This record gives sequence, structure tokens and C-alpha cells, in this order.
Amino acid sequence: MDFDRLTKVAADAVGAAQRQLPPEIRPLARDVAVHYEQLPARDVLAEGFEADILGLFTGNPHGTELAHDNPAPPQILLYLENLWDFAEADEEIYREEVRLTYLHELGHYLGWDEDELTARGLD
Repeated sequence: MDFDRLTKVAADAVGAAQRQLPPEIRPLARDVAVHYEQLPARDVLAEGFEADILGLFTGNPHGTELAHDNPAPPQILLYLENLWDFAEADEEIYREEVRLTYLHELGHYLGWDEDELTARGLD
């Protein structure tokens, strides 16, 4: 599947996930930019992330923006080729993995650590 199609399917999956969020979380989710990347950039890999990373949250978690000297805007990066490979080129599995990865990274924005994400089924 080409990158344009991967992006369209991913954006649809993210939109559907946002619409299913509890009403109190939806506005917070819409405040976080989602970027669709083919693969992780060299600077991400230089930080020690694996080349097959599926997604990444960057910036400050919600509610901590003013507690940092350099408040970077929050964003979620989804690595579409890695997600497609992880889904073994199955579009339905890809949609579900995009949804789960998006929700996992959104959880980081909400301040949830890995244990809290696991407890919510977002690991």
C-alpha cells in the first residue's frame, strides 16, 4: 500500500478513535497534533528508540506545559510503514494497530505511565 493510502486509512482510524473517546477527553485529544510519518527520523533513532517503533508522543503531558522551561507543543507521531509491517500488510489489522498506537500515545499526553497504559489495555 502506498504512503498516501496508508495515511488516509490511518487518519480515518484516528478520527474514529477520537469520536469514541469519553466526552471529557475528546477536546484534549483534538488539541494534540497527529503527524503521519513513513519511518522514524534519524534524531528519533539517535535518542535510542528502535527502528521498528510504531508511534511516539513528544512534548509535555497535559497539565505540565507551564512547568517546563521550553514548552514544546505536544504531538503524536505515527510511523505508518512500521505499523503496516507490524500488521503484516493486512488492512484491518493495520487499522486496529493505528488505533491502539494512537490511544497509547494519547495516554502519554494524558500523563499515564506504561503501567497505567497496560491496565487500560493500551500496551
